[in-house]
Amino acid sequence: MGASSPMAKGWCTLEKQKRILAIDDERINLRVIGGLLRNLGHEPILTESFTEARGLLDASIDLVLLDVMMPETDGFTVARRIREMPGVSDVPIIMVTALTSKQDRLKAVEAGANDFISKPIDLTELRVRMGSLLKMKESQDEVKRYQAELEEMVAVRTSALKMALENVKESQRTILSAHLETIHRLAAAAEFKDEETADHIQRMSRYCALLAFRLGLPDAEVDLILQASPMHDIGKIGIPDSILLKPAKLTPEEWEVMKKHTIFGARILGESNFELLRVGEIIAMAHHEKWDGSGYPKGLAGEDIPLYGRICAVADVFDALTSKRPYKEAFSNEKSLAIMRAGRGSHFDPRILDTFFADFERVEEIQKEFLV
Repeated sequence: MGASSPMAKGWCTLEKQKRILAIDDERINLRVIGGLLRNLGHEPILTESFTEARGLLDASIDLVLLDVMMPETDGFTVARRIREMPGVSDVPIIMVTALTSKQDRLKAVEAGANDFISKPIDLTELRVRMGSLLKMKESQDEVKRYQAELEEMVAVRTSALKMALENVKESQRTILSAHLETIHRLAAAAEFKDEETADHIQRMSRYCALLAFRLGLPDAEVDLILQASPMHDIGKIGIPDSILLKPAKLTPEEWEVMKKHTIFGARILGESNFELLRVGEIIAMAHHEKWDGSGYPKGLAGEDIPLYGRICAVADVFDALTSKRPYKEAFSNEKSLAIMRAGRGSHFDPRILDTFFADFERVEEIQKEFLV
């Protein structure tokens, strides 16, 4: 073994103390290695077996000095096992060996060793060989610290972003809820003026949503129709009570005024950036159009009538037929369906009407749920 030197002591005072794990089955060798490491200003961690070393090897260890020739488990096997250990697999390993053949050194490299040092150990050689590896370990640790700090920063910012997004979503939900409540109250005002109840709005909007779902529309559109269809008659606010509440048949002149509730509704809801109101505008304008073109206000026919209007037409007529109005008593479901069946292909889109009939059990469930 080499003796200590003033140069070695001077060198170590410039370096931060490192923790070096030495594994050797001979105690005399460990004492010598421990003395050399302390002379270089490092903290030696000494053990005679890999079994014990497993408990000592953690992220605080900066380098491993590993004897090759050990009876229990040779150094090659120990090196391979260290390379498989989570968290410490990249720790630098220097093999301490009396073996000098090229084959032995290649075997050590394959096992995971970074460098070799021959017995007897020379202090200067030990300092030099350890120096470059310890600097490499410092760089690795610095990268790990940076990555950990970066991950922590990303986690904190991600958490803050998620919280901000949740706050935005909650604000949007609150705003949407307020919009919907305002819209439904406005729609209810129109319905109450017509001596109807909020139950009509609930039934009719759910009939519309059921039809939209059965027709295969996306969930987002189904929800839009559910929320927008209550606005279909919002334009009745602009119709005089003398016409709206008249218990007898309207005159042709009065009927022309009544038909304008579709236009009034579209004007009330029109020119909005809010998608829900835009859908409401379409429904308000189109729900009295008829498949054969005899409806109002535009006399549209077939698929020129917006789909939302065609859906609403079926739902609205069924609920109107089965509800009491100032000018009529409520019809039975059977009579109402017979009237609607007669309008297949003239008043109603055949496909939508057939869909309504096909799921009439669910229609009746909705009807009973919101029975006046």
